[in-house]
Amino acid sequence: MLIDSHCHLDRLDLAAHDGSLDAALDAARARGVSQFLCIGVSADNAAAVKSLAERYEDVHCSVGVHPLDLQPGESLALDWLLGELEHPRVVAIGETGLDYHYEPEAAELQVQAFRLHLDAAKVTGKPVIVHTREARADTLSLLREAALPQAGVLHCFTEDWEMARAALDLGFYISLSGIVTFRNAEALREVARQVPADRLLVETDSPYLAPVPHRGKPNLPQYVREVAEFLAELRGVSFDAFAEQTSENYLRLFPLARRG
Repeated sequence: MLIDSHCHLDRLDLAAHDGSLDAALDAARARGVSQFLCIGVSADNAAAVKSLAERYEDVHCSVGVHPLDLQPGESLALDWLLGELEHPRVVAIGETGLDYHYEPEAAELQVQAFRLHLDAAKVTGKPVIVHTREARADTLSLLREAALPQAGVLHCFTEDWEMARAALDLGFYISLSGIVTFRNAEALREVARQVPADRLLVETDSPYLAPVPHRGKPNLPQYVREVAEFLAELRGVSFDAFAEQTSENYLRLFPLARRG
């Protein structure tokens, strides 16, 4: 059993599957993928991810607003987010977080929205999915400030071991994507070797960041197999053991996904 812990099914390039999401998911299932977490990134796509989670038994979803999808001058409403999180197929909050690489000028707006998502996590008890890029200090500061009673995950992790260790100390999980297979990602591979086995997840972040040997092509959920195989070899364990461990981790982090 293998789980794609972070994918954007509503944004997939399905040309390889004749435009059929059913075919894309079947291709992943044929490679051992048993569940998919379809990620919310905005108020506009909340309905789409919920609809997909309702349509497919092995798909769950999250709802939230990505830091790069925040609209200047608009305030994100906690009531709206809490209402969306009541849906039974919504197992997590996000993705949320901070991205100072692309929009450093929007730091204040991003911090405000991130705090709101963390408040929703406190109210609902649902785990939070965190995007962070070039915002290490602020990300960790806000997570410490929130002092969440439940775990969350730093998805598509690309930072150094110091940040990974700080997040782990806060109870967070680390999720790795196809970036770990890239030729210039040796520093990330060193992080991947050190993350405790019971705190590691795998993801595609499809349709983005396809792993080697598919780099440069649209990413698909079936390619989580390449990510998992690469990490299993890197960590010196069998693929089956690695897939089982990361799936157990996923279901521990997202317990609502156990209910089907």
